[in-house]
Amino acid sequence: MATLIDGKRISQEIKDELKEKAASLKAEGKEACLAVILVGEDPASKVYVGNKKKACEYIGIRSESYELPESTSQAELLELIERLNADAKVNGILVQLPVPKHIDEKAVIRSISPAKDVDGFHPENVGALLIGEKGFVSCTPAGVIELLKRSGISIEGKECVVIGRSNIVGKPMGVLLLRENGTVTICHSRTQDLKNVCKRADILVAAVGKPKMINREYIKEGAVVIDVGIHRMENGKLCGDVDFDDVEDMVSAITPVPGGVGPMTIAMLMKNCMESVEES
Repeated sequence: MATLIDGKRISQEIKDELKEKAASLKAEGKEACLAVILVGEDPASKVYVGNKKKACEYIGIRSESYELPESTSQAELLELIERLNADAKVNGILVQLPVPKHIDEKAVIRSISPAKDVDGFHPENVGALLIGEKGFVSCTPAGVIELLKRSGISIEGKECVVIGRSNIVGKPMGVLLLRENGTVTICHSRTQDLKNVCKRADILVAAVGKPKMINREYIKEGAVVIDVGIHRMENGKLCGDVDFDDVEDMVSAITPVPGGVGPMTIAMLMKNCMESVEES
């Protein structure tokens, strides 16, 4: 029977550790503050922002919320970010993505000070990750590493396969696994013989963006499977990129959807916020 990697439990552990840290920093007169910017009315984004605010409240991080109308211009958004960059009381700035189509996402990401880029998306932080220097790391891949470590799963020397090459998950995931001495293959839509490449994996990270695409034909007996995907099916239930029911009996450990990687993303965002205070 596969071990279920419980992201809810592990993320709660991390939040409890951060809560203690926040209390001791407050005793020194330091307080973390996260500014969250939401442009438009996207329902999923509103839920994510609400969850981030709740996590801040639980840990003891002050949060400032900027909910801007869909019609907000790029210039207005960049002006707000510039103001927050200059505000010494704000340690972290997060712009909830996606932004409306008339706003250039790359320009928004680049406008956030790398020292306050708690999402870890700024090119400077991405570059620091690549060459092994200090910087904020993208929260979802950082959360995956934490899940593996806190579940007692060793990465060193393992064959690790990542399906997906996005800037937010796939690419940084590959670098982080490499940093932990894994042997890494990153797959994508042009990878030939994808099933057989995935079957080599001791640790398989699915970030492909297609519901239940990864079935038992992709998986080696006894592999560890991390499912980054999240999709809502027609019946209203959530599923991941992995067909959980099809593979559960042949893997050694697996993350569920929901309750696996998702809660870790917010926990790691909170961790980045706390680090931004310690560095200041």
